[in-house]
Amino acid sequence: MNQYIARCVLSTSLCLAVVLGARPASDVSAAEAQSFRDLFKQVAPSVVVIRARGRDVTGSGETRFSETGSGVLISADGKVMTAAHVVHAMDEVAVEFLGGERVAARVVASEPAADLSLLQLSRVPAGVRVSPMADSRTMEVGDEVIIVGAPYGLSYSLSDGIISAKWPPNTIYKTMPLAEFFQTTATINTGNSGGPMFNMKGEVIGIVSHNISKSGGSEGLGFVVTINTAKQLLLERKSFWSGLEGLALSDELADLLNVPRGSSGYMVKTVAKGSIADELGIRGSNQLVTISGEQVPLGGDIILTVQGIPMATANAAKIRQTMSSLTSGQPFKATILRAGQVLELTGKAP
Repeated sequence: MNQYIARCVLSTSLCLAVVLGARPASDVSAAEAQSFRDLFKQVAPSVVVIRARGRDVTGSGETRFSETGSGVLISADGKVMTAAHVVHAMDEVAVEFLGGERVAARVVASEPAADLSLLQLSRVPAGVRVSPMADSRTMEVGDEVIIVGAPYGLSYSLSDGIISAKWPPNTIYKTMPLAEFFQTTATINTGNSGGPMFNMKGEVIGIVSHNISKSGGSEGLGFVVTINTAKQLLLERKSFWSGLEGLALSDELADLLNVPRGSSGYMVKTVAKGSIADELGIRGSNQLVTISGEQVPLGGDIILTVQGIPMATANAAKIRQTMSSLTSGQPFKATILRAGQVLELTGKAP
C-alpha cells in the first residue's frame, strides 16, 4: 500500500486515471489544447500588431527603416500599451487588429526607463475587445501564462509557459531602472516586443520587453514588464513623449566635443516627428562615427539642461518628474550646444 501511495506521489496524473477512471493521457492533452484555444479566442481581439516607421543614422547618413512589434488595447477610447523601444523614436505608427484592419496611432506617453509606451488610436474599429488588466502582484513563480504577439512578423502567434522569476525595479537592467519584471519560459522573439502576457483568466499581467539570447533565438530567458508598473507609469501619473534617441556624454566625449567645462550633455541621434523634442526644435544628427571604439552620432544638438537641470544620467528621474509636473501649455526651457554655440530653446508642455 505504501509503495502504491509513493508511486501516486510521483505520478499523480497516472494514479488519478487508474483510481478514478479518468481519460488517458492523449485525451488530457487534447483538453489542455482546447483550454488554450478558448483562451486565445478570448484575448486575440484585444491584441494588435504594431507597424512603425522611423529614421536612423549610419556612417553613410540618414536611412529609413520599419519596425514590427505588438501591443494590447486597454481602453474603450483607443489606448494601446506597448514597448517603448518599438515606438518611442518613430515618426509613423499604425496598429493592425485581428482580421487585418489597420488604424493610425500616435504616442501620447512613453517611459524608456521601463520600456513602456502608450498609444492613442485615431479611431476604434468595430468588433475589437478591450483587455482587462489584472493586479500583477497576485502572480507567483510557477503560474501558467500565455503571450500573444507577432514574432518575426508572424501575426497572432501564441506561446505558453510559466513565470520563472520576479525581479524588483533596478535589479536586472540599469538602463531600465523603473521596470519590475516577470521572467518567463514562454517563447519571446523579435516582434513579440510590446505584446501582452495574459494569466489563465485572460487578463493582462505584463507587457513583453525582450529576451536574453546567446544564439539569437529564445532560450527561456524572456522578460516582461509587470502590468502594475505599466499602469503606474503610463496611466496613474502624468507622462510625456520626448521622442529622443541619443547618447549620454561621457567626460571623455564631452572634452573631445568642446562641451562647456563642468557641463553634462545628451547627444541627440534622432528626433521623432510630432514629439515634444521635435516641437521644441531639437535637431538630430546626420552621421555616425566611431570614437575610441564607440559609435557616436554627430551633427545634431547636444542638450545641456532642461528647466535648469543638467542633462546627466543621474538627473534623468528628476528631469522626467519636473516635466511631468508641468501643466499642459506651460512653457519650459532647454539649453543646447549647436555648432559651437550655446542656445536656449523654449517650448510648451503637451
